Amino acid sequence: MSEGRLFIVGTPIGNLGDITLRALDVLRTADAVAAEDTRQTAKLLNHFGIRVPTLSYHAHSAARRETELLDRLDRGERIALVTDAGMPAVSDPGYELVRAAFERGIAVEVVPGASALTAALAVSGIDTTRFVFEGFPPREGKARRRLFRTIAAEHRAIVFFEGPHRLADTLTDLAAILGGDRELAVCRELTKLHEQVWRGTLESGAAHFQATPPKGEATVVVGPRPRHGGPADG
Repeated sequence: MSEGRLFIVGTPIGNLGDITLRALDVLRTADAVAAEDTRQTAKLLNHFGIRVPTLSYHAHSAARRETELLDRLDRGERIALVTDAGMPAVSDPGYELVRAAFERGIAVEVVPGASALTAALAVSGIDTTRFVFEGFPPREGKARRRLFRTIAAEHRAIVFFEGPHRLADTLTDLAAILGGDRELAVCRELTKLHEQVWRGTLESGAAHFQATPPKGEATVVVGPRPRHGGPADG
């Protein structure tokens, strides 16, 4: 087993006060921080007076950086992997590095923190006892609708992320395919000053966000399929 250690570190999703004491300790003692956006991570580190070298690790650099990071871990270094907000490797790069570290016998340790996914589940007011998470739907409408048709018969709550410019169209597609009466919560700016949770149905949500385009990414929670069914019943 290598003496090096890879830490998967959760960071705040908005409110810097949500960072954990353990995360701060790991970041302070790391030899380097691999970050999705080094500029964003620098703001976090500077806020807490942490002086640690950072290097970029994102979708376009992951393959190139992976070998470098694994070599450093093999040499016994402590590397902290972070994303811009929330938990790394959840709808973000990172799982490939974690897998490769395990395969090379490098210790991997998780340092849990804030997550837009679990925060939205908790504040949605929707029964999310059982749910599925779809990440970001496809940007292109045809591919997006194809995905929604594959989950049209899903009885569990459905959770995904969506950007502001596609939110209304996505909700419109969902209403048409899953049924406009499905319960909906759109969670935005969670833990920030202008935190907002919009509740209604898929049909009313599509109309609302068509008329009032949002700012920033949203976590969308669609309620469980009603017992009486819907368009998916055929």
